[in-house]
Amino acid sequence: MPVIYGLSEEQLMIADTVRAFVEKEIYPHEELVERTGEVPREIADDIKAKTLKLGFYACNFPESVGCAGLSHVDFALVERELGRGSMALNHFFGRPQNILMACEGDQVERYLMPAVRGERMDALAMTEPGAGSDIRGMKCAARRDGGDWLVNGTKHFISGADHADFIIVFMATGEDQTPKGPKKRITAFLVDRGTPGFTIRDGYKSVSHRGYKNMILEFDDCRLSDAQVLGQVDGGFAVMNTWLYATRITVATMSVGRARRVFDYALDYAATREQFGQKIGKFQGVSFQIADMITEIDAADLLTLAAADRLDQGLPANREIASAKLFASEMLARVTDTAIQLHGGMGLMEDYPLERFWRDARVERIWDGTSEIQRHIISRDLLRALGA
Repeated sequence: MPVIYGLSEEQLMIADTVRAFVEKEIYPHEELVERTGEVPREIADDIKAKTLKLGFYACNFPESVGCAGLSHVDFALVERELGRGSMALNHFFGRPQNILMACEGDQVERYLMPAVRGERMDALAMTEPGAGSDIRGMKCAARRDGGDWLVNGTKHFISGADHADFIIVFMATGEDQTPKGPKKRITAFLVDRGTPGFTIRDGYKSVSHRGYKNMILEFDDCRLSDAQVLGQVDGGFAVMNTWLYATRITVATMSVGRARRVFDYALDYAATREQFGQKIGKFQGVSFQIADMITEIDAADLLTLAAADRLDQGLPANREIASAKLFASEMLARVTDTAIQLHGGMGLMEDYPLERFWRDARVERIWDGTSEIQRHIISRDLLRALGA
């Protein structure tokens, strides 16, 4: 692994430890998950148990709740190394949604503490069939009914919901009239699996990240109490802005980790494969592509760590995070495509993992905000400062 400027010995040790874990505990099961599209329960439990023993479960949570309390840069390094492995398997390494730090009162012992101890798993639900990046366009709604909330609607593309014991669901809870038209009020709810009127079912079959399933959530007169409101009623955006700002860094860091794994395949192949009497890496057409790949990977790595560092310093980082997510996810697409090109026809064969990395890379430019949304965030931040 290259030594990135500014990282301490402790941070390098964190990265080395997680990478070793992924190579030993994740890599051996990848072929099975890719072939079956499932993670056997015993494998999932084993990964979780070993993560807990290692002391890295819920390492994105503070020491105040008994966790490692890693900084944003530290956690970016963890996610980067996890990105080398199967999403379906590293899900059980355990990184609950840090939005659970918004829990109050009885919610702490019912949701937060069991999640960070590995006793209950959570998932996050915002996206709907008609509302992806347009959060305020959501139709899944909760309305007052007596002293409770009555929920109806559908969520889809919900990662991790197949294993979740409870879901953090964002719902419309009202509407305000503004000069620009109606504006939805949003509230976050904690919804337990098995709640009457709440169904979790299989979603769509994706070509990316087999075994890491997306689920569909259906609410049919599902009744929830005020005790299940996370944060304040109509305060869903405040909760999002406080706790969900860094989810795009996860996509960026994991893209960097996966790109480094792909690059290792390409570099080794260029150094060993012979054509026309010499190693193909000696041909300028190949060597220049190798140079471009590593330059882009290192640039994405530094861009991502710099964005995480701004969060650690308490500085505004929305544009920097968007830039990291945009560049890293698009870099991964270029690197995986180039790696396949260098391998020729064999790169597309299922005998090699490159076609899997190529397929997996495609979703990174879509989820957690498309590339177009990231460009909008970046340009808006720059232009607003000039009054445009």
